[in-house]
Parts: sequence; structure tokens; C-alpha cells
Amino acid sequence: MKKVLFKLGILLICLMPFFTKAQTKGFSISKGEFQQDGKIIKIHSGEMHYARIPKEYWRHRLQMLKAMGMNTVATYVFWNYHEVAPGVWDFKTGNRDLSEFLRIAKSEGLYVILRPGPYACGEWEFGGYPWWLQNNPDLVIRTNNKAFLDACKTYLEHLYGEVKGLFANQGGPIIMVQAENEFGSYVSQRTDISAEDHKAYKTAIYNILKQTGFPEPFFTSDGAWLFEGGMVEGALPTANGESNIENLKKQVDKYHNGQGPYMVAEFYSGWLDHWAEPFIKIGSEEIASQTKKYLDAGVSFNYYMVHGGTNFGFTSGANYNEEMDIQPDITSYDYDAPISEAGWATPKFMAIREVMQKYSKTKLASIPAKIPVTKYPNQTIKSSMDVLSWIKKEKPVVNDQPLTFEKLDQGHGYVLYRKRFTQPISGKLKIEGLRDFATVYVNGVKAGELNRVFKNYELEVTIPFNGILEILVENMGRINYGAEIVHNTKGIITPVYLNEFEISGGWEMYKMPMNEVPAVKNETIKPGRPVLYESTVNIEKPADTFLDMTGWGKGIVFVNGHNLGRYWKVGPQQTLYVPGCWLKAGENKFVVLEQLNENSKTELTFTDQPILEKLN
Repeated sequence: MKKVLFKLGILLICLMPFFTKAQTKGFSISKGEFQQDGKIIKIHSGEMHYARIPKEYWRHRLQMLKAMGMNTVATYVFWNYHEVAPGVWDFKTGNRDLSEFLRIAKSEGLYVILRPGPYACGEWEFGGYPWWLQNNPDLVIRTNNKAFLDACKTYLEHLYGEVKGLFANQGGPIIMVQAENEFGSYVSQRTDISAEDHKAYKTAIYNILKQTGFPEPFFTSDGAWLFEGGMVEGALPTANGESNIENLKKQVDKYHNGQGPYMVAEFYSGWLDHWAEPFIKIGSEEIASQTKKYLDAGVSFNYYMVHGGTNFGFTSGANYNEEMDIQPDITSYDYDAPISEAGWATPKFMAIREVMQKYSKTKLASIPAKIPVTKYPNQTIKSSMDVLSWIKKEKPVVNDQPLTFEKLDQGHGYVLYRKRFTQPISGKLKIEGLRDFATVYVNGVKAGELNRVFKNYELEVTIPFNGILEILVENMGRINYGAEIVHNTKGIITPVYLNEFEISGGWEMYKMPMNEVPAVKNETIKPGRPVLYESTVNIEKPADTFLDMTGWGKGIVFVNGHNLGRYWKVGPQQTLYVPGCWLKAGENKFVVLEQLNENSKTELTFTDQPILEKLN
């Protein structure tokens, strides 16, 4: 018996290295450190969102990140980008091919940090939530609410089906998954919700992630002073925007068993930008200096953003503050990031790369060649069409009161609200529930503008006998951050008043989601009325370019069916980025919806440089 036990002991000793190897294979958090296959590593990450970059450019942008000295890419997954209609999922077409983005990252030798939400923020429309959640009267977003948690579970199950097999413990690139996002901020703003309910909600999201199949390790990210509200037992707390290393370590120790690893999950290399506000810039030296401090202290970090990209289509979100009811984000998500909106290496990129090279034991990867950019000649506009006449050929929805976009089953774009008056009336038109921008017409003639950004909710009008009032309303993006995220319906959401009388009965509503490019028929147009312009641009060699909208008013632009996003004369953004991969040799169709049309346009203008800092 003793001989048998002795032999068994020898066998166990011999097998111990194999057990140890099996237990340490893959990515883990152990003994206060990030470890890969049992070896301590530091995460040097840059954030970029596949949804904001043309798929054809994913590899180039990832190679740029690696050339800056990063070993990891972080990305949000925006729920509403993949559930394109209730119960309709798209993880494959165009920029939505998440699994391909992850595979490219792995092929470039990069780890991936996955940030699935369900709440993302990210200056993205509704923080990533699908707009139609608001149509369920039993559902309350971001709370311990069964209807909402059931919807989150469905989303996370679909997401897991796309990323299954791509986690580090399965040989894939994903090393960590975030549980919710910046929930500590929300807790601090929603004091009307009990601490118990907040805790129940964040714990429920964490448990759904685990039950769905997402593997450890998980992390949370909040301002260091907000860990109490945002952290989840079992997940690593990481800090956003924390430059004081002692503060970082103190807070992580407090909520993580007295040990690290220590990570700044959002190291702000730039900042977000709103329409009608100055473009914000952060100096290269400041970012390079802070990078060096993190490296010296052994702190892991993730640049937010390393490359911002573009809020194509209607994907940009909005903020608000005490002075402004809404602050819509501009179309460009350049963010003053090290890699520019068009993928260029900026001085900030070079400053960071220089620091990273000094701390690297090997030579950094070469900087990829710049994607060609050109200034195409001015192009003549060939066709133009009156928007109000075009949309009124559609069948309207009729109701006693104006209906929100959501009640009209429309998420984005525009709605034309139309009302006939059987008696003349003059006075103050008041729409306190305007969401967000409107041009107002009486008998087809522009009477003025209403604007939530500037708190313009009133307008003097004179409506004659048998006169028609028309209000063309644009949704400029749902709020993505803060307590007001729960109030995000669009269009006209309250009664319309004229001289304090409520205007009801016989409202006609024409839907203009602009999810398809209209066929433009050439016709006579009038100044002051919204217009669709079309130009066919012949291109010999496709390249990146910028459409210069200086001198235009407000609207959106399509190129070959792709919605480039919004423009607005107030600035600071005056150009729209046109990816060369969306152009083709031969004819290219540009269609512009110009809402203000203060003067008729005759040509499109291109440039090879972005204009992002010009306010009017």
C-alpha cells in the first residue's frame, strides 16, 4: 500500500507542471496583475468603434493603432446598431460584421476589450438603446425592471452567438468584457432611485452576462470617486479620466481586495464636440506626458479615443446641461484623437509613438501608408426637387394631436406636421415639446425656425382663412448620457398652442425616415422651402475626400446610398468625410437634403482637408 501511495505521489508531482500550465493558459486576473498564459502583462489599449469606420478600412486603422505602440483595441457594441428593427438582427452587412472586426484584430496581433453595454453612451444615439423600447409602457430603461432586463437578455444572447469562440480562453482575441458602463455616474444622477434598486439592476446585468456565456474576467469603469455606485462584486473596477495614480490605486484597492491590477479604462486623448460650440482640443505634450506617468507606474490604460471615426447616418447622440436643453453631437467623431477621422497620423500620434518606443523592448510596427485623399473639382448640381411637395404625395397619419416619432413607428429623420385652419388667426405659435429642430411654413412660405438647441420654442405667425400650417421637424439625435436619457421621444411631444389656445383636431403627419435615397426629379424650386439636390460626380480614381458644406444651411448628404451624416452652418464642423471606399470609378450619385435653402445651390464643393473648427 505504501509503495502504491509513493508511486501515486511521484506521478502527481510529475503532472503538476501540466496542471499549472492548464490553469494559467489564456488571459486572467491573478495576484493583482493581468496575466497571459501565466505571464504578467500590461494593457496598452486604444479605443475605436467598428461602427464608425468603413469596414474596408478596419485593418488599416488597427495597423495604425499597433504602430502607435498599442497591444489592445477596445470597442463598444451598440445594441441599436445590430437590432435594426424589433426582432430583426444584423451582425453581417457592411460595418456591422463584428466577428470579422475581431478576427482582423487577432490577425494583427491585438487583444480586444469588448464593451457590450447594454448601455454604451459613446456619444451614440440613445446611448446604444433601440428607440422603440420607449413604446413599451411596462419597460423602464436602465433599471431593475423585468421588461427591460428581458430585452437586455435577448440582446446579449444574440451578441454572444456572434462572439462565441472568440474569447481568449478559446484562442480568440477578447480578453475582458465590461459589465454595463459608467453606472456610478447614473447612480449619482438618479437619486430618485433607491441604492437597493440600483444595486439589483447592475447585479442583474452582470449575472445575465455570465449566464449567457460571456467568460471572466469582467470589469466596470467609472470616475474613481464613483466606484461605490458603479462597481460590481466579482468585476475589476477601472477608472475613467483619472490622472492621479495614487487616487487610482487607493480606489481600486478599496473595492478589489486591496490589490490591482490598476487600469484607466478611458484615458481621454481628446474630447467630444457639439453643434454650435467650439471644437475642443487637448495638447499632444499633455497626453504624451500622462502616458509616460502611467508607463512608469505600471498602470494599464485605454485611450478614449485612439481613433474616433464618423457618426454616419443618424447615429450621433446628444448631451444637455443647465443652460441648454440639448447639445447634439456633430457628425465627425474626430475627437481630436491621435488618429484623425480620416485615419491620418497626427502630431499627437507621433508624440505617443515616441514615448511608447522608448518603453518597448522591440521596434514598433511601421506606420501604414496614408490612404489617398484628393480634392475633386466642383461639380454641377443637375436636379432639384421640392421636399414638401414630394412628401405630401405619401399617405399621412391623421390624429387629433401631433404624434411623436415613436408613436408613428419612426426612429429617425424628419416628420412633416400639417394642419388646416378654417378661420384666420395670428399670434404666437408655441411648441414647448419640440424635439429638436423645425422649419415652419404658412401656405408654403417659410415663417421661421424653432430650435431646441437655442431654446427657441415660440414664433409669430399669421394664418389666413383656409390657411395651412406646416412644421417640418428633425430628430437631431437622442440623449446618450445622464438622467434625461429616460426622456427621449422625438418630434412634437406636447400639444401645440397658438395664442395660448391648444390646436387640436385634424393633424396630418407625413413620415420622412430618410432610410432610403429619394429619386430626385428636376423641377422649379423656391428659396426658403426644403429641397433635395442631386449631382452625378464622375470619378476616374476613387480616393478619400471631404464635401465642403460651407455656405449651405442644414441637412444630410447621401453618396451612392450611404448617409454621410448631418451638416449645419452653425459649425464647428463644415465638411463631411467621404470615404474613398464608398466611391467608384465612373458615376457617383450625391443627394443632399437641404432644409433651410436660404439660397438655391448650383454646385458641390470638395476639399482634401477637414474643416472642424469654424463656428458661425
